[in-house]
Amino acid sequence: MLFANSALRTASRRIVSASTRCSSRSLASASKTQTSSNEEFVRKTLPYLAAAGLAIGASTQFMEKENTECGMFGGKVEDAIKKTEDKFASYWPRNIMILFGPPGAGKGTHGPKIEEMLDIPQLSTGDMLRAAVAAQTEVGKKAQAVMKAGGLVSDDIVVGIIRDRITEEDCKFGFILDGFPRTLVQAQALDKMLAEEGACVTKVIELQVPDEVLEERICGRWIHKKSGRSFHVKFAPPKSMKTNADGTPIAESMKDDETGEALMQRPDDTSSALVKRLKGYHDETVPILSHYSPKGVVKEVNANQGMDGVWDEVLKSLSRK
Repeated sequence: MLFANSALRTASRRIVSASTRCSSRSLASASKTQTSSNEEFVRKTLPYLAAAGLAIGASTQFMEKENTECGMFGGKVEDAIKKTEDKFASYWPRNIMILFGPPGAGKGTHGPKIEEMLDIPQLSTGDMLRAAVAAQTEVGKKAQAVMKAGGLVSDDIVVGIIRDRITEEDCKFGFILDGFPRTLVQAQALDKMLAEEGACVTKVIELQVPDEVLEERICGRWIHKKSGRSFHVKFAPPKSMKTNADGTPIAESMKDDETGEALMQRPDDTSSALVKRLKGYHDETVPILSHYSPKGVVKEVNANQGMDGVWDEVLKSLSRK
């Protein structure tokens, strides 16, 4: 369910609020009205759990099991909410999304917005790889050995790193994959791994931009390395930007709006590099869309328009209606 986390949080607030009102009664009064209080509590809180789509049975059993005063419900309520969340994560489809688009299509702009709205993490293969190596996990050690030898990390290792990462608590309700898969073989390996976990890709969003529009976007892009925040000299300049007489930005003036740290341009954000990157995208990445299309999960978004228009289409593509 698209807004499951929000619904669960609402349920949590309503339950705690009802519990607090119950606990304010005196113990003497509570003992006389125990049955009616419990019935009132169930009546008021179950609709909110029902909004999350799965907690009616769990909450009813919990209430029937507890034959104690309302003022003692505090920690027990939190336990019930946790059980509800665990059940949701176990038995309802997780939002497992892949965000596609050529270089400069807007993945760095709209990915974090999706992440914030759905409250699921956007997972970068590069970040996951570095974290696995730093943590010295089993698969991280394998990746480290390959990199030290000057080799390329295999698809099996990358899939193993993803497998480890998505078991963490923040991925319980889903996640967004960024930078993987890049080839059809990788997509097939991902599908196999997810199937073993009882899951599958539920949404593929393709940000579409004509090749001829991308050069201006790419060559004017500046990045804050630590956070991934993206700026553009024309479309989204940093507040600190100053320009030369010819209108080109002064590199020393390019600072991140939030931290004041220096921005950078990626080495492959050039016209010559873009040609090669686009060829790779069309030859290797686009076939992945054909792989997922028969499953009915691919949504196309016109990313060659204003940011608000793009976001409106993204929202429509996320809806399950």
